[in-house]
Amino acid sequence: AMERDAAVIATGGEADFDEDRPRFRPARVDRIIRDGDRVELGGTVLVAHRTAGHTEGCTTWTTVVSENGRNYSVIFVCSARYSPGVKLVNNERYPDIAKDYAATYAKLKALSPDVFLASHGFFFGLVEKAKRLEQGGQPNPFIDPAGYKAYIEQSERDFLAELRKQGGSP
Repeated sequence: AMERDAAVIATGGEADFDEDRPRFRPARVDRIIRDGDRVELGGTVLVAHRTAGHTEGCTTWTTVVSENGRNYSVIFVCSARYSPGVKLVNNERYPDIAKDYAATYAKLKALSPDVFLASHGFFFGLVEKAKRLEQGGQPNPFIDPAGYKAYIEQSERDFLAELRKQGGSP
C-alpha cells in the first residue's frame, strides 16, 4: 500500500480522513510503497504514482504492454474525482487535500497513456468498451487516450467548482 494509506488499511478504515467511508476488517500491509516505486511480478513492471485526494495515498499505476508487436502505455487511475460531501477547505483530518488534488491533476496531465483503465469501470466506460471489443470493434476501444484526457479534465473541473463553492481557491 502507498505509505499514506497504510494506516487506513491497518485500522480497517478508522484512520481514514473521510469518516463517512465504510469500515472493514483491518489488514496487514506487507509492503509500503512510495511515489515512483516499481512492483515487478512475472516480467510485468508496474510503477506507482501517488495521486492523492480521493485518499491520502491514492495510487495510480502505469505499465507497458505489448500486443501484436506494438507497445502500449497503460494507466490504472485510482480516482481523480472529488467525493461529494468531503471538505476541501479547512479539513482538519486532511489539511492538504486541495493541494494534493491539484498535484494529482498536474501529475495525471503529464502522463499520456494509450490504454485508460481505472478503479471503477464507469470512469472509463468498461461495459461499453467490452461490448464493442466483443463485437470486433476496431480499433481496440480500450486504446483511448482521448477518453483519459477527457476524464482528467472533467474531474478537475468538478473539483475546482466544488473548491470554489466551499470558499477555496485554486
